[in-house]
Amino acid sequence: MNLELITRRPKGPTHATPLLFVHGAFSGAWLWDEHYLPWFAERGWEAHALSLRGHGDSEGRELVRFARLRDYVADVEQVLAGMATLPVLVGHSLGGMIVQKLLHRHTVPAAVLMASAPPHGTVGTLFGMAFTNPTLLSELTIAQSSGADATTGRAIIRALFSEDAPAADVSRHISRFRDESLLINLDLLGLDLPPSLPLLDTPVLVLGAENDQFIYEGALHATASTYRTKAEIFPHMAHAMMLDHGWEGPAERIAEWLENTPVSAVTDAAQR
Repeated sequence: MNLELITRRPKGPTHATPLLFVHGAFSGAWLWDEHYLPWFAERGWEAHALSLRGHGDSEGRELVRFARLRDYVADVEQVLAGMATLPVLVGHSLGGMIVQKLLHRHTVPAAVLMASAPPHGTVGTLFGMAFTNPTLLSELTIAQSSGADATTGRAIIRALFSEDAPAADVSRHISRFRDESLLINLDLLGLDLPPSLPLLDTPVLVLGAENDQFIYEGALHATASTYRTKAEIFPHMAHAMMLDHGWEGPAERIAEWLENTPVSAVTDAAQR
């Protein structure tokens, strides 16, 4: 599979462990390259982001509607196989679920889950959305079935971006969304979930957004509990944390956390 991989390398001294960013539904590696890849590279991390099959400039667009979670996991594994040092995995939304699957298949230095789908699946999330924001659920269902052109609904935009986000930037980001798999929801509802087991040897950072209407606070706390940590929730932010107004806050927290994670836990785990 020919997969797009965007890489930003530091110009000065580097950290021993690289970062690999995994995007969520409808998006691609560009999601991370807007701010996060150059930001982390400037601070000494070799930063990579892949586009899953059918997303960004990766091949497979003609079959993306039939992709399964295991296919996306295989895409990340393909990238991992080509890396000399196993990276810290950073996953957002659906990408967070992919990262959780990988945590039970590979030993990686650490993981960061940003507004991630919870390990127990999205049944509770969908029920919560149906009761608290049925318009969003309706728009999301149409977008899933009709394609990325339907991701321009006001409820979707407000769930992704805070009102402080510049309108021109929001429009530009939304225009880059691509079609998503029709089958992936079956896996997220329960067909292919990761084990809800603690991974005490793998440091995991769980971040969320106060105004995220896709991943509710309860789901964030459930995810954090699974990995024996506490969720950190950023006020006034929406789901697209790496693009939203105030994106620097989560970036700074990730950098701080990585710098304070014991080096031995990172470098030892990163060896094959």
